Amino acid sequence: MAKYGKSASRNVASTMRRKTKGTLKSGSGRKVTSQKQAIAIGLSEAREKGAKVPPRKSSRRSSRKSSPARKTSKPRKTSKPRKTSKRRAATKK
Repeated sequence: MAKYGKSASRNVASTMRRKTKGTLKSGSGRKVTSQKQAIAIGLSEAREKGAKVPPRKSSRRSSRKSSPARKTSKPRKTSKPRKTSKRRAATKK
């Protein structure tokens, strides 16, 4: 079974043409120069239109936030106060 539908591949192809032409803009309005970014934009546009495209992969950062069970870290060692040299202590006073 195919992962992506025909309309999705057409949409990505259209996006790639817009990228090479120089008219493709990212969400912030800047010109897209990366091929990977252009493909991602094409797939997200295809999703909005209802084409057969698998759901977005969640980023590591968002998956970490959602997991309630986190490792508890060891208590930090408190460091001793640093000793200042006699000359330095004299200039501070």
